[in-house]
Amino acid sequence: MKAMSVPSDDPVESFQEPDGVLSGRLIVTIDGPAGTGKSSVARQVAARLGLTVLDTGSMYRAAALLTLRLGIDPTDGRRIAEALGTHRIEMDFDAESANVLLDGSDPGEEIRGNQVESIVSIVAAHPEVRDRLVAVQRAVASSHSKLVTEGRDQGSVVFPDADARFFLTASGQVRATRRVEQLRAKGRDVDLESVLRGIDARDRLDAGRADGPLVRPEGAIVIDTDHLQLVEVVGRIVEIVQIVQIVQNVEADRSAGGEA
Repeated sequence: MKAMSVPSDDPVESFQEPDGVLSGRLIVTIDGPAGTGKSSVARQVAARLGLTVLDTGSMYRAAALLTLRLGIDPTDGRRIAEALGTHRIEMDFDAESANVLLDGSDPGEEIRGNQVESIVSIVAAHPEVRDRLVAVQRAVASSHSKLVTEGRDQGSVVFPDADARFFLTASGQVRATRRVEQLRAKGRDVDLESVLRGIDARDRLDAGRADGPLVRPEGAIVIDTDHLQLVEVVGRIVEIVQIVQIVQNVEADRSAGGEA
């Protein structure tokens, strides 16, 4: 298993790059609020371009689940950060979908339950928690040089020098409808209005936090997904990233020619 964990002494550890990732650096960031399809888009972009995918939202959800399991007050950032030093949050890059692991086990849909949903933005707002997980995310990039990473601060804070940065948007109503469809497909009985209220509340928390707030990264390409199918969003991003790769190759050739 190739994994990146949150250890007790140093949150930055190296690990081996999975087979099949092309040589050379390419960091693609996809940011946006909840329900814009970041995770699905990132996974499909990664599959089409042969990149490693990093779902940073699942890492914060795992931290929120750990908070619940240990009975920690979600407003106590210090205690949560201390817990992250003794419990392990890992990304399993051998899994087909690069699953998050909590203490070695896949928490599955538990990290997307109502209890986690209600506190994840509170947990993620703590600078102590973000410091630990941001360090891990950057360590992932140092060992996986071809990476697509999604979240809320990937292009603005974690990887401001990314090669291609995107920001997905959609109306609250559309995002809530998508979320309800996802949950009902998994057999969960949910109400559209309550989901919409939850999304609105999370937007306010994410945008208002002092550390790593949800913002459109400067220079990021904005894609409004309200009237786009998943395949259309993926196609736009793939096309732009391929252009970026071509430009990088041309510049590398010119640099090599100059040195010669």
